Amino acid sequence: MSLKCYKYRIYPTKNQRIRLNSILDECRWLYNYFLEQRRDAWDKEKKSLSHYDQMNLLPGMKKQHTSLTYVYAQTLQEVATRLDLAFQAFFRRCKAGETPGYPRFKSADRYNSFTFPQTDCGFMLTCNHKIKLSKVGCIKIKLHRKPPAIIKTCTVKRMSTGKWFVFLVGEVEPAVPPISTSTVAIDIGIKTFATMSDSSKIENPKFFKQSEEKLACAQRKLAKQKVGTEKRARAKLAAARVYEKMKNQRHDFAHQHSRALVNKYSTIFIENIETNKFINPGQLRVFNRAQRDVAWSQFFTFLLYKAEDAGRVVVKVNPAYTSQDCSSCHTRKLMPLEQRVYHCDVCGLELDRDYNAALNILRLGTQSLASSLNNARA
Repeated sequence: MSLKCYKYRIYPTKNQRIRLNSILDECRWLYNYFLEQRRDAWDKEKKSLSHYDQMNLLPGMKKQHTSLTYVYAQTLQEVATRLDLAFQAFFRRCKAGETPGYPRFKSADRYNSFTFPQTDCGFMLTCNHKIKLSKVGCIKIKLHRKPPAIIKTCTVKRMSTGKWFVFLVGEVEPAVPPISTSTVAIDIGIKTFATMSDSSKIENPKFFKQSEEKLACAQRKLAKQKVGTEKRARAKLAAARVYEKMKNQRHDFAHQHSRALVNKYSTIFIENIETNKFINPGQLRVFNRAQRDVAWSQFFTFLLYKAEDAGRVVVKVNPAYTSQDCSSCHTRKLMPLEQRVYHCDVCGLELDRDYNAALNILRLGTQSLASSLNNARA
């Protein structure tokens, strides 16, 4: 059994939307209150508060702040847990020497979800395609696929476009993929999203370019409106819808192609890259935008968890010089980015630049996998 998260659209009524927004406001207020409490306790007394200390304050707080009684008790406790996780991440980054990023207070736009951490009490799926949420009621839900048999938690989230979704985390049996013994290496790029060592390719859909004009128009209208007006709220919603469409397109694209690769190949070699390092402030703005649009990180994330769930092997390979080395004789030469065909002056090999890199990744990945297997047997 493994844990998986399932996302479903819900359709609350007008009164239910008011209740959901009210719960969000109360949770956000509590989060900010707990954060202020922790900050002041350390600044004034050098005292650290745990999330258990803050949970124990909730019964007394409900008497003073009566609107908290309209929120399910375990949902309020989860707010303290959420803040504690933020501090744990902060301290972890401090110890690692990274940029810490102290937990910050949440505005209405930055706090958009709350969680029911236990089934049957806080939430429950009913037999008539509805989900029952404590203190809210039964809400229509679009069950486009079968939910997990054992549900652990339910998170309700409001999107920037005003849509509402629930995220159900539960235990499921791993899916059995088709039997395969094929091996492939993947070279990622911008002109072509991915080039495989078997010469197949995945073209770059360029979702941003498709929506660029609509987004520019929506942003111009937003910039013209005064802050706090109803017209600005409508313009902000229009821009958010364009962003949401691009996000959904990238998400669907990554899911479909990562699933196809996992079903087809038993061993997959990919480049071990940190995509953020590719974003260079000194580069052309258009080039940076194209790198963000391809969303390599999201694709690799989906590929890795799908492969793990299916029992496939994914090996990360150091991509250094894979575009400069000849895949036949391993001679190295400089390859400017605009040069799309690799021509070896030694052996005469002439290949597509990305296909040559994929073959090099396949060779290095095979060597790395064989070496790790030999070490495991020794």
